[in-house]
Amino acid sequence: MAADTKRSAFDVVGDRLPTLTWVQKSLLTGAVLTIAWMAYVPSDVERRVVFDSVVLIGGPLALGLTHGRRIGWRVNRLAVRNAVLLSLFVLPFYLIGSTLPTIREFYPIWRTGPAINEFLPHAVQLFVLALAAETYYRGLLCVGVKDIGFKAVFISPLLYMFHHWGKPPIEFLLSGPTDVLFGAVDYKSNSILPSVIAHGVGLVLLDWLVLHDPLFDPEPALDVLEWLPVAL
Repeated sequence: MAADTKRSAFDVVGDRLPTLTWVQKSLLTGAVLTIAWMAYVPSDVERRVVFDSVVLIGGPLALGLTHGRRIGWRVNRLAVRNAVLLSLFVLPFYLIGSTLPTIREFYPIWRTGPAINEFLPHAVQLFVLALAAETYYRGLLCVGVKDIGFKAVFISPLLYMFHHWGKPPIEFLLSGPTDVLFGAVDYKSNSILPSVIAHGVGLVLLDWLVLHDPLFDPEPALDVLEWLPVAL
């Protein structure tokens, strides 16, 4: 009788899952996906694109579809307008960043060249990675749980910063505020389109710029930013 009443943790979780709210299921799914991503994410870009597509796009979309939620996968006039405005806002950061020594030493993360036939496939891969990241961070963990109000914007900044550990110090420092900004714009747009466009185009532009000589002398930017407690 004791053996029959003994239940595994999986049984307990299985019993409780149907009683969880949508927000609770989203956060639980987010935790599982980030553990899986951190444990198994491959290093080469080809496998990374497939892995991120399955885990960070497929996972959130599967949860959303089974619960009638679109988790930000929608396009409307407001989202298009905000995508343009957000992209224009972050453009100077990418332009200036592309001239900084630590950024130019780190990027491109994956080998590519300036020739169009070599860079174009690389750009497509970067855009897919951006779509995957935004589906997870701004889709599942922000727009997807906007039922809780504007505080949904503040769910993922620390996690987003943690996942930027090992990147150039200035990028790590800005990753938290960037997460909040992107989340706020997507929240107001009820769509992840703004952050997908700003993030995807930004990644592609940054790699393209780093593959070429700096657009301008970085010294003025270095002088302005020298007060920051990080290497530039």
